[in-house]
Amino acid sequence: MASVLLIEDDAAIRTALTRGLRERGHAVSTSGTGMDGLRQTLADRPDLVVLDLGLPDLDGGEVLRMLRAVSRVPVIVATARDQESDIVRLLDAGADDYLVKPFSSAQLDARIRAVLRRLGESRTDESVVVGELRLDPRAREATLAGVPLDLSPREFDLLHYLAARQGEVVTKRELLVEVWQVPYGGADKTVDVHLSWLRRKLGETAQEPRYLQTVRGVGVKLVAPS
Repeated sequence: MASVLLIEDDAAIRTALTRGLRERGHAVSTSGTGMDGLRQTLADRPDLVVLDLGLPDLDGGEVLRMLRAVSRVPVIVATARDQESDIVRLLDAGADDYLVKPFSSAQLDARIRAVLRRLGESRTDESVVVGELRLDPRAREATLAGVPLDLSPREFDLLHYLAARQGEVVTKRELLVEVWQVPYGGADKTVDVHLSWLRRKLGETAQEPRYLQTVRGVGVKLVAPS
């Protein structure tokens, strides 16, 4: 299965999850602090990290930010914080999924398999070309008229999702579920902000769109400029 690094300071939770994941075939290593977890991630290169937020030395959100500065390893956040604003903030910061405590090792195993399956599918995608826009999901690179675009991981995921469905109107609800992995509504502003950032990097505005066309009251679509 997968090599998993569990960053969790509660010894009882760490022991129970480690035992449960190993019974399901995963190779599990553990860490009780944020700094040691960062060190192990860089040294051992696990397939996935499960990150607790309530760590003794660093807040898990800060650990996630530091991880994303140096690694694209998939991260599932384990949190007792169930406020929508906290969850959206963590997903925007680069988390691939989240679980609200308490949860079972079986549920965590299912999330691990889902995240790795989703990432594995995206890595086998072919390059997508829309007009002068080209996206290579395997290299996670995007160019416009041959010029590289400086995109954040979330911006790339959003642009690639729309490009793979060029010409189709995609709702914000679908984008939240498929790109942000948020299984409920209420965070449309997150999509709006990222679309605004993408428009700026594509050299367009909402008032004078080229690639990103808003369909009022429905959603957005990516098209080749006419």
